[in-house]
Amino acid sequence: MQLLRTLLALAYAVSYTAAAHWCYEIQAKEPNSHCQGPADWTGDCKKTHQSPINIVTTEAKMNPDLKPFTFHGYDQKKKWVVKNDGHSVKMMLGDGSFIAGGDLPAQYQAVQLHLHWSQEFDKGSEHSIDGKHFAMEMHVVHEKATSSNKAQDSQDKNAVLAFMVEVGDEMNQGFQPLVEALSHISTPNTNTTMKESCLQDMLPKKEKLVHYFRYLGSLTTPNCDETVIWTVFKEPIKLHKDQFLKFSKELYYDEDKSLTMKDNVRPLQQLGNRQVFRSHAPGQLLSLPLTALLVPTLTCLVTGLLQ
Repeated sequence: MQLLRTLLALAYAVSYTAAAHWCYEIQAKEPNSHCQGPADWTGDCKKTHQSPINIVTTEAKMNPDLKPFTFHGYDQKKKWVVKNDGHSVKMMLGDGSFIAGGDLPAQYQAVQLHLHWSQEFDKGSEHSIDGKHFAMEMHVVHEKATSSNKAQDSQDKNAVLAFMVEVGDEMNQGFQPLVEALSHISTPNTNTTMKESCLQDMLPKKEKLVHYFRYLGSLTTPNCDETVIWTVFKEPIKLHKDQFLKFSKELYYDEDKSLTMKDNVRPLQQLGNRQVFRSHAPGQLLSLPLTALLVPTLTCLVTGLLQ
């Protein structure tokens, strides 16, 4: 009798664990699905400083301390390990890549890179800018470099760099090693090694990285820890249509390859009492186009000469 009770308890525990596994809405809607969609996520996911958000550019407050970042090790070429973790494609960045500057309180080490996407060009990003969603969103996740052994539970434990991704007409050679690796990690819990590449080649040009938005938020997957300094860059990455579609064609949420991996996006969260800031990049003093400023000036000069 005792053995029967133990077996029943184990069966219940297994059933409960399966039911409690988190997933995206597209997975939760599947017949016979037992996973928890975004509305049922636990942990900190019900708190008030959550991510992603819609960034309203006219309400973003200029912060002169939001200066350009310094990227250390982003130019090193490595054969990165990339895996399908059942929720996204994830590049494991290991040691050697750091960011500083950008009004961060310390140096942060890059630990992994992952993406969110759809099959449509305007549904795949988690953040939106002035209500606009993009085809994809790339997150480079960093952890605060610290010599302290204390548990890190502060609002600045993580620094995530978010890049919007648009579909364009040209092949993005910086992304090609990742795109080529996708067919080798079609099912969950599989991994492969990419061809040699570097992080810097996956980002927009350095001079474009001075324009960004900043706010405090959370991880966008359970347990949704509110420990993230978010930096959302204004300049998007551009991928060729064929490169973009590879993600939803090659990757699957399940072992049976019955559900293609797409729409792995958490719905927008309320900004609440938080403030979004924007960087003060060189050349931002002129809020109007130069021609709009010069025409009245030239008109006055010509009028003066004619009198």
